[in-house]
Amino acid sequence: IKPDLISRIKEAQKEDSEIWAIVENLDKQFEFRLDDDYVLWQDTRLVKIEHQRASGLLQQLNIHVWKWEEISMDFVTGLPQTQRRHDAIWVVMDRLTKSAHFLPIRKDYAVSRLAEIFQQGIVRLHDTPSVIVSDRDPRFASRFLKGLQKAWGTR
Repeated sequence: IKPDLISRIKEAQKEDSEIWAIVENLDKQFEFRLDDDYVLWQDTRLVKIEHQRASGLLQQLNIHVWKWEEISMDFVTGLPQTQRRHDAIWVVMDRLTKSAHFLPIRKDYAVSRLAEIFQQGIVRLHDTPSVIVSDRDPRFASRFLKGLQKAWGTR
């Protein structure tokens, strides 16, 4: 074992309350021993604490808890018209699993029609997401959410 690692473990053990609880009950614990430098060993191994803090300037990332709870959406436009006159694709992607739905739409659909499509294509299958990320302007997001509320009969 590298000397630097041992010194780091020694320092970490000094600050760990769980380690000190074990040290206080050493007479009842047969698998642990304390050496001359007051370092706790388990059999012949140093005890390494599980909850060490990360070093540096790390930022906590949000961990998504459930699939389709947080989604992102975007529109692919400028496509040739299909037989049903669809000329765009509405991409709705789950941010956890990266699975996506590709909903055929027309560029000229009203927000109320998009809300109906969202209800049928996303909410019906996956429930209502708690977070919707879109790079559209805030006015679109506001109109879209109002359209959803109208489609659901809520305020």
